[in-house]
Amino acid sequence: MVGGSDTLSCAQCGKPAHLQCPKCVELKLPQEGAAFCTQECFKASWSSHKSVHLKAKLSSLGPSTPVEQNSASSNDGWLYCLKKGQARTPKLPHFDWTGTLRPYPISERRMVPAHIDQPDWAIDGIPKIEPNSNLQHVVEIKTPEKIEKMREACRISREVLDAAARVIQPGVTTDEIDEVVHEATIASGGYPSPLKYYFFPKSCCISVNEVICHGIPDARKLEDGDIVNVDVSVYYKGVHGDLSETFFVGNVDEASRQLVQSTYECLEKAISIVKPGVRFREIGEVINRYASMSGFSVVRSFCAHGIGELYHCAPNIPHYARNKVVGVMKAGQTFTIEPMINAGVWRDRMWPDGWTVVTADGKHSAQFEHTLLVTETGVEVLTARLPSSPNVFPWLSS
Repeated sequence: MVGGSDTLSCAQCGKPAHLQCPKCVELKLPQEGAAFCTQECFKASWSSHKSVHLKAKLSSLGPSTPVEQNSASSNDGWLYCLKKGQARTPKLPHFDWTGTLRPYPISERRMVPAHIDQPDWAIDGIPKIEPNSNLQHVVEIKTPEKIEKMREACRISREVLDAAARVIQPGVTTDEIDEVVHEATIASGGYPSPLKYYFFPKSCCISVNEVICHGIPDARKLEDGDIVNVDVSVYYKGVHGDLSETFFVGNVDEASRQLVQSTYECLEKAISIVKPGVRFREIGEVINRYASMSGFSVVRSFCAHGIGELYHCAPNIPHYARNKVVGVMKAGQTFTIEPMINAGVWRDRMWPDGWTVVTADGKHSAQFEHTLLVTETGVEVLTARLPSSPNVFPWLSS
């Protein structure tokens, strides 16, 4: 810390300040907000104060830097939370990028009105009930009352995803899609489940081309020929709904069309076997068999999951063959099936942001997801397409 003027107030506690942040002095930033009364106040404010330095560095970046090439937006969003909550540096990190995608700036976190019921991570980003719940080990048989709530949450989730699907076209940023998801969720009285979940900074996951899952919506504009998965989850009346679809952006090549359609069919074939008495491991056998016949591979690092009052719980259901998951389906259980299918190898890599998972070879990946209810005689797709759902998949209209 360096000496400061006595006329300034401490940015942390408001007392007269005698010290200034040395980095702010180096960057020639205004003294207001950079002065502190003691080292203790400086240290206490560091986690938020350091963003001032990052914004100052970003403002000095030229328009031809990688983070600006695809966007006319300002730099203010290039500070986003990683899994542990730390801020990102303004320069692209050193990473062996597997494909052509790069991270772009993201906007400020969107707010949720106070009157909307919120999950326990909405304040500080940390789930409290979920990790230690007995439902991580026992598959819940839901009561009729909970099932009806699940139907409502899943219907809203479907309507939100449909709203996102209607705006997908070349030139639209994934952040703009996230805004549509956020506003549609709020308008329905729900909370976007991913928002702040383990510090995730946005209201849905949007995964483009080689991104397998957990892509962070940002300022990159969708381009003609992209494929884009939008994964929507809504918390409503104390329960979650969860679904995703992969969409075509403009004119997509035949290989990508086949990948997306095959992934859709993998999910449909898996759903067709769901009924009481079927082993959970059979889901992976069905998906793996069909994906392999189509010349594609199945991601192994991520699985389907139970869902209800908890966002993620038992059962965990792998999508690949010869998995060792135990248990059989029973009426009243709710869970997702969400195969992630790769055009190349099944292996994945994670970007330095701690969230974005990409294919190891940079080839495209697709995903479809539904939330399901096991009934006495079979299955109910709680997130099924509605008569009002946009007609975006050619194979459904043929």
